[in-house]
Amino acid sequence: MAQAGWCDGKWLYTVLIPSGILAPSPLAGEGRDGGDRMDNNKARELRKNPTEAESNLWRHLRHRQLGGHKFRRQQPIGSYIVDFVCFEKRLIIEVDGGQHSEQAAYNSKRTVWLETQGFRVLRFWNNQVLSELDAVKEMIYEALSVPIPPP
Repeated sequence: MAQAGWCDGKWLYTVLIPSGILAPSPLAGEGRDGGDRMDNNKARELRKNPTEAESNLWRHLRHRQLGGHKFRRQQPIGSYIVDFVCFEKRLIIEVDGGQHSEQAAYNSKRTVWLETQGFRVLRFWNNQVLSELDAVKEMIYEALSVPIPPP
C-alpha cells in the first residue's frame, strides 16, 4: 500500500510493505549518464539488457495493460534515462537495486530535476517488484489515478 500526497510543491510517496513496516521509497534513481545530452544508444542497450525486476514489471506495463496507460521503458529525459515513463500522466517509475543507496546525492539531484520538469517519480526496490508485484502494480495504478497538478 502506498500513500501519496502533494506537499510543498512535491509529490511525496510512502510505501507500506506487507510485513507492516512503513518504509520510505528508495532515494535512488536509474540515471546512468550525467552528460548534457543523453545518448540514445545507451537507452537502446539498457532496453536490450533489463534487470530481472525491470523485465517482470515491463510484462505488466506494456501494451496498455495497466488502466489503458501507455508506458515507455528506458526512456531518455534530459540527461537521464528513466526506467519507465507514462508521458500522459507525467509519471516515472524507477526500479532500484542495492547500488543506488550509495548514490544518494546524485539521485536527489536527478529526482529534483525530473520533478522540475513536471514529472512525479515513484520508486520501488528490486525485491519489492520481484516478491510483491501485485502491491507494486496497485501503487502504480493509484498514482495513475491521481490528477496531474497544474504547472
